[in-house]
Amino acid sequence: MIARLNGILIEKHPPQIVIDCNGVGYEVEVPMSTFYNLPELGSKVNLLTYFVVREDAQLLYGFGSEQEKSTFKQLLKVNGIGAKSALSILSGVSIDDLIQAVSMQEVGMLTRIPGIGKKTAERLLLELKDKFSVAGLAQTAGQAKSATHDILNALVALGYNEREAMAAVKLLDKEVSVTDGIKQALKSLSK
Repeated sequence: MIARLNGILIEKHPPQIVIDCNGVGYEVEVPMSTFYNLPELGSKVNLLTYFVVREDAQLLYGFGSEQEKSTFKQLLKVNGIGAKSALSILSGVSIDDLIQAVSMQEVGMLTRIPGIGKKTAERLLLELKDKFSVAGLAQTAGQAKSATHDILNALVALGYNEREAMAAVKLLDKEVSVTDGIKQALKSLSK
């Protein structure tokens, strides 16, 4: 198994890159979050990788951080999610947004990702709910999740769209009360 590549970046064609490692060029597919953080062509690059062997292909996926790689591996364990879909999910939302969507059971955020329909999003939410906390990826305790969820629902009920409400909720302290959180979110949305 190939776990890491360290070499010179010689090609960049989203989502694929080529890394020259001592004369051998490795074609690697990366999520857009990693792609945007890559250095210029001809620069040294160091990526964590995940090697997939199928009957018809051998594919190498690269990641800029251990958290991206472990999230990718968790996504692959979900029934119906392959490597391409997992890469698409990591390209479509940040890991923090994915964790928040799973913890708040937000189907809408996941269905905006190309190739992820409602049934797939619901399956993702169901199967990842316990896995993120086991993998150490969950960010907040149950009480904070509940308060955040209540604040988000209140903002949506007041007429803000889900994207605006999520952006406002992200700016809040993790331990804010529901009442104070709604006031602070409304203040930030009114600017």
